[in-house]
Amino acid sequence: MATPEAAPGAVPRVFSLMRALAEAPSGGARVTQLALDVGLTQATVHRLLRSLVAEGMVEQDARSKLYRLSVDFFALAARAGNPGDLRSLCRPAMLRLCGSLGDTIFLMVRSGFDAVCLDRSEGPFPIRSFVGDVGGRVALGVGQGALAILAFLPEAEREEVIRFNLSRVREYGVYDEVYLRTEIERVRQAGFAGRSTGLLEGMAGVAVPICDREGRAVAALSVGTIADRLSPDRMPTVVELLRREAATIGPKINPFDPTLRQPSRRLAAADNKDL
Repeated sequence: MATPEAAPGAVPRVFSLMRALAEAPSGGARVTQLALDVGLTQATVHRLLRSLVAEGMVEQDARSKLYRLSVDFFALAARAGNPGDLRSLCRPAMLRLCGSLGDTIFLMVRSGFDAVCLDRSEGPFPIRSFVGDVGGRVALGVGQGALAILAFLPEAEREEVIRFNLSRVREYGVYDEVYLRTEIERVRQAGFAGRSTGLLEGMAGVAVPICDREGRAVAALSVGTIADRLSPDRMPTVVELLRREAATIGPKINPFDPTLRQPSRRLAAADNKDL
């Protein structure tokens, strides 16, 4: 027996409804609000919701009666193929930056209270950095890349990191809470972290955050160079190039990319694959 075709317009309506559910508050949304959001009658929205509930993609809270995307939906998305992991996604941008600037480029990604160097594109000038090579780890707030990530975390997360990391960053000799908070505010106002002289003598750096679609900083593009190459005249050019690349990368980030949860493990898997 032939399978009946979907009613005309049914698929666009379903996806429109699912997008509305994705943008709803965390508790969910009522049929009346969803109908307004997608421009359909309440009866049509209710019928579509019941179909999605039957498929396990939507659930209804027993008490509030609000509808929301289900755990099964997110599990399905997480199992989907990941054609653009963060390291692969950023690699072309890093090569462009390295070629244009002639300096070493770092890709830093958040890992709990730390930032991990996920990738590095080597420039011609010998430099020293806190993270060293790929896989190196540093507390959030230490170095320009880690500071750029910390500064653009949501406020509650940022406060937790500051409280946890304060004793760790003090090990570098010049940090106290007032200094760290002043630096964070400076970065937030400027939109980037940059110093023509750093904690490492003769070294300098500048970094911009890479933010996901919700504006959350998950990574940073950073330039590491010798102090003489990051003069006040050159700084705006470097920042602008970094910003352009970060703005292009951000909307393409896969929120289910395992790299964002376990960067060290993903690095190890990549290294084993290359052997």
